[in-house]
Amino acid sequence: MADTPLLLAGVRRRCLALPEVTEGRTHAAPTWFVRGRRSFVKFVDPDEHPQFDLPHVAIWAAAPPGARQELVAAAPDRFFAPRFGGRDWVGMRLDTGPDWDEVGEVVTDAYRQVAPKSLLARLGGPANS
Repeated sequence: MADTPLLLAGVRRRCLALPEVTEGRTHAAPTWFVRGRRSFVKFVDPDEHPQFDLPHVAIWAAAPPGARQELVAAAPDRFFAPRFGGRDWVGMRLDTGPDWDEVGEVVTDAYRQVAPKSLLARLGGPANS
């Protein structure tokens, strides 16, 4: 069984480490926003959020165009197409022992999809990597 509070804390730490990120809720699920407006990651716990009809703890994250298809094809045991969140969002299972470096990459890539250029400049690296 997944340690949901520990998983949520790990995701929260990675999201809030990014510039001008705030945490709120959408559809009762913890969700992270850039400047309080655009969401980029949602934490979904099937015990707390049955409306999502998901059998495992996961994050849903904004993804670069085409990335969802690549990730799902390469690792269908870890990645999936979420029912909500937009056509380019990707789901990532957390209940099977996440690779926290990989979670950090997914979170950062999601942030890069919605953050303005002025904030992306604070991250360093390419704006849309």
